[in-house]
Formats: sequence, C-alpha cells, structure tokens
Amino acid sequence: MAEGYVLALDQGTTSSRAILFTTPELEPVALAQREFPQHYPASGWVEHEPEDLWQSSLAVMREAIAKAGIAPGDVAAIGIANQRETTLLWDRATGRPIHRAIVWQDRRTAATCAALSEEGHDAPVAERTGLIIDPYFSATKICWLLDHVPGAREAAEAGRLAFGTVDSFILWRLTNGRVHATDATNASRSMLFDIRAGRWDEELCALFRVPPAVLPEVMDCAAPFGIAEPEHLGAAIPVAGIAGDQQAAVIGQACFEPGMVKSTYGTGCFALLNTGATPVRSQNRLLSTIAYQLNGERRYALEGAIFVAGAAVQWLRDGLGLIRAAADSGHLAARSEPAQRLYLVPAFVGLGAPYWDPEARGAIFGLTRGSGPADLARAALESVGYQTRDLLEAMRRDWGAAAEGVLRADGGMVASDWTMQFLADILGAPVDRPMVQETTALGAGYLAALQTGLCPAPQEFARTWRLQQRFTPAMGEAEREAAYRGWQDAVRRTLTQPR
Repeated sequence: MAEGYVLALDQGTTSSRAILFTTPELEPVALAQREFPQHYPASGWVEHEPEDLWQSSLAVMREAIAKAGIAPGDVAAIGIANQRETTLLWDRATGRPIHRAIVWQDRRTAATCAALSEEGHDAPVAERTGLIIDPYFSATKICWLLDHVPGAREAAEAGRLAFGTVDSFILWRLTNGRVHATDATNASRSMLFDIRAGRWDEELCALFRVPPAVLPEVMDCAAPFGIAEPEHLGAAIPVAGIAGDQQAAVIGQACFEPGMVKSTYGTGCFALLNTGATPVRSQNRLLSTIAYQLNGERRYALEGAIFVAGAAVQWLRDGLGLIRAAADSGHLAARSEPAQRLYLVPAFVGLGAPYWDPEARGAIFGLTRGSGPADLARAALESVGYQTRDLLEAMRRDWGAAAEGVLRADGGMVASDWTMQFLADILGAPVDRPMVQETTALGAGYLAALQTGLCPAPQEFARTWRLQQRFTPAMGEAEREAAYRGWQDAVRRTLTQPR
C-alpha cells in the first residue's frame, strides 16, 4: 500500500472535528475540534444554523492540516461522517438554506407521525425502510419545512430545492454546488429509502409528501463523490468516503462479521449489530438499517438508538452546573453514596429504542433528603448503561446470542473508566475499549483510503484493530438484576404510552 494522508471530518451534533490519518496504518497525527451552538426554539425542538455546520467543518479541516505541518496537496482524500437524520433544504441556485437545520433529536412532527401510525402505515413503512414511523427520521422533517417555509413546497416541486443530511450539505459546499449526493447509510435513515432494493421509493415519497426532485443521488460508502475546490482547503482534494456517524463507527470498530456489536457514546448512544447480507425485521422495536455498502453490496444491521447519553453529562455541566467539564462526571459519580439508588430517565426529547415514546420527558426517581450532586452524576452515567442493556436485550431476542458476546464501545464517554466498568457490570458482559477511540473518524478515513487504494480490503483492515482495555463484570448477579429491575420500573413510570 502507498503511503499518504487522509482527512476525516466527523461532523457531530454538538461539535465538528477533523482528524488527519497516515496511510496505510491509519494512525492519527492531528486533531481539531470546534463546538457550535444548539438552538431550542420550542419545547422538544432542536435546530442548528447551517452556516455553523459549514464554517466549523471548514475550520477544523484547515486546522488539522495546519497542525500536521503538511501541505494541503499532501492529503489524498477526504472522508465524511455526519450526524444522521438532521435535515436541511437549500436553494439549488444560491446554495442558501431555507431554514435552520432540524436536528435528529427534534420532536416537532410527533403528531404527524402518530397520525400516520393510526392510519395503518407502520407495517408497510417498516417493511421497506426498516424504520419505525417517528420524528427522529428525515421524512417528516422535510415535509414540515415544505409546509411551513413560505413558497418552499412550490419551489421543491419545481426542482429548485435540494434536500440533504449534513453530509450532502457539506459535500455541496465543498464542491461549490457541483455534487448533490449522499451514501446508502444516510439514505437509509430518511424513511424514504427502500433498503432492500437500494433506491428511493416513490410510494414513500408520496406518503410523506416529499417531491422526489429534492433527493440526492445515492452512492456507495467508498466512492468518487467529487472534488473539494482549492479555495476551501488550499488544494483540490477528492471526497472519497461518506457514512452516517454510527455506520462509520461500525467500520472503524471493524465489525464486519455478522453478530459483532458496537456501541457509540456521544450525544446519544447507538448500538449496531451486524446482521450480514440480509436485513432482519425486528420484533422488539429496533431498527433495521444499512450498515455499509461497498462495491454495490449492502450489509445490514439491527440498531438501537438512545437519544440522550453524553447529552445527560452536558446537562449536568450546562444545565445544573454540577461539573465544570464532562470528564469530571465519573470522578463525581465515584463519590456517590452506595446506599442511594437514584434513577434518571433522560427522556429530555422523548425515549428512543426500544420504547419509541416521543412525548415522554425526563424524570428522576428515588430522591431522598440525602441525595446530592454525586448521586445525580452517578444516576446520569448509569442511565447510559441501563439504556444500553435495554438495547442488547432487544437484540438478543431478535438475533439470539448476539448480546452475550463482547461489546466494542467508542465515543467520548468511553474515556471514563467508571462509566465503562458500570456498563460491563450491568450488561454482565465484557466491554472492549479500542486503542483508537475516535472510531467514527477512523471509519470515515478508512472509507476514503479504501476508495483511493491507500488501505486494504475490510477483512485485512479488521486485523489492525487493537484493544486498549477490556472491562469485565465485577457486580454480582443478584445486585445487577435488582438494579436493572429498578430501572425498568422507573421507565414504566415515565412512559406516556405504557407497554
């Protein structure tokens, strides 16, 4: 394999980061990150300014190249991983968005989704898309924009507007409007894409009232997406890889074999189980989605989505002022009183899998006069472990013994040994933390390197995965099950749609 550099952009929900990797080893040599504001115009609504997404992405890519001390022309390719489902519409002629981006967490279309479910559309939508009708996905967000921005629907039907998730928007900007495309993983999160046929579905577009003219071209995850114009990064650089952030983490964690599971802990938490060449229809309210598509061949995954993971730690920091930095949460939790058993159900924007209750809101159970900041921090971190177990229990019922093996964990929260140990304890299974913990960026970088011939095929790449630390269960079975029963009771008390 030839040597060189690939630049990975990980455009996330609260920040954009870029990592420059060497090839073929994919060793990180420079990292840059910038946070950007979150906007909450109404209860349950979450928005981003599109220019914040673009400018922060551009800035971190430039900064990573500068930190590495290389020339822009030394970068062989760019790979993009992005927050999924976040929805933008922009004018094809000017490139200007018609509204703020509606973020994946946003719940403003909950009533629309409920009406569609009541009309009996759940089964046909799930059969084609693998998804549950929910505000989480892009389709009803697109429809809301078309209905609420004056003139938008007419412009869309006339072909003057473009829809994209953040990857498409960044690609459009990098190529100066020459390319309107996405990859199969992002398309599979729109609720408009037939994941078996691998194409946009006209009947779904009609159901959700989305003109097909707004949709991007769908490509493999490793593909010639276009050329970033020199004015942006200092050289003409091919964009050669795109994947939704969770699928990029599947690739970065080298979960290429059926039955392998990874869980990423960022703003939310997302566990994906590779199911191979055949999509599995979940009987436990999980999602079936495209894990990756290479050389026209799709591989599928069962996915469980938790809306609030790291966001609970941000709430401790920004909302309550209990900690000064996210890294302090584990240290504070370690000082909690063992006899205190608090449960935080962090349904700040509803509950995702396996409950799918968009109207649920956060609640704390078990408060006593002795409860304090350390106990609340512990409850916030433990909620991530409990929610992960919810997902893996559902996966076990759908897939068999999948959740009984090792879980590969990544994302910002895995830096906390306390959190990882509790995760292993409550799962009753080993949790592996990889040497390269920026697995989302690693997956995006690998896709770009694969497309440009700088890295080997997936099976050979998988042999380069390295373990940093394995966390094994230390909690007794009786204690584990009692704690989990308490969590299940807390969730039942929180649900607005009892199961």
